[in-house]
Amino acid sequence: MAPTPASCCSKADAPAPPAPRRSGSRSPPRGSHGWSVGDSVTLPIAGRYVVAGIWRDYARQQGAIIVRDTDYTRATGDRTRTEAAITLARGADPRTVERALTAAAPPALTSLVSIARPATLRRYALELFDRSFAVTYLLEGVAILVGLAGVAATMSAQTIARTREFGMLRHIGVAKRQIVAMLATEGALLGLVGGIAGITLGGVMAQVLVHVINPQSFNWTMATRIPWGSVGGVALALIVAAAGTAVLAGRRAIAADAVRMVREDW
Repeated sequence: MAPTPASCCSKADAPAPPAPRRSGSRSPPRGSHGWSVGDSVTLPIAGRYVVAGIWRDYARQQGAIIVRDTDYTRATGDRTRTEAAITLARGADPRTVERALTAAAPPALTSLVSIARPATLRRYALELFDRSFAVTYLLEGVAILVGLAGVAATMSAQTIARTREFGMLRHIGVAKRQIVAMLATEGALLGLVGGIAGITLGGVMAQVLVHVINPQSFNWTMATRIPWGSVGGVALALIVAAAGTAVLAGRRAIAADAVRMVREDW
């Protein structure tokens, strides 16, 4: 289950639709029905309405349309209700209200009463979503290990091929620690390029998943929120890991004596 845009409609009795009521909460620009706030729509059982607001519904995967209780009763004659939404007054205790509502229900229905808070539904929906994609965390770890192995192999091959270059640098006074620092810088730059490319491609794929695949396959979508702190932390960790891997891979190539490193040039 995941958040789906739902729509709230107000009755439009006049030929020209009146100004819609607007909720104070943030809402996506369009709902699951392709409507926008202020649109005039015709419902099969209740006539013409004006869309007064759109919000994210964490209780129904297929979305929902909310109309006034009196309008629904007048259009259908149905006075039974199976669900209700309650907005608590400021300072009200949710647990106390839940107990009072349960106690007010008929004795035969007390065991059937189910009360859920929006935050609970949202947390449950996101937990299900995260659980379904838990395997991707394992794949991310494998991808990082493969990338670091690639960095190690690349830097090892490069340092072996540049052995004589390092020997010449040693002869002109460059210290081992300076060569190690150079290798670390090269590894860090390689990790930076890889991190930027990975973050860019990952962002593009995420937008395709959220705005193209999910609406077509599951009839829901969600807002994009970029965790810049986490992204920056992961990128920094990858850069440090790439630099460390490059240093470890290159230390063996510069461990030999400077004279032996250039003996092939004799």
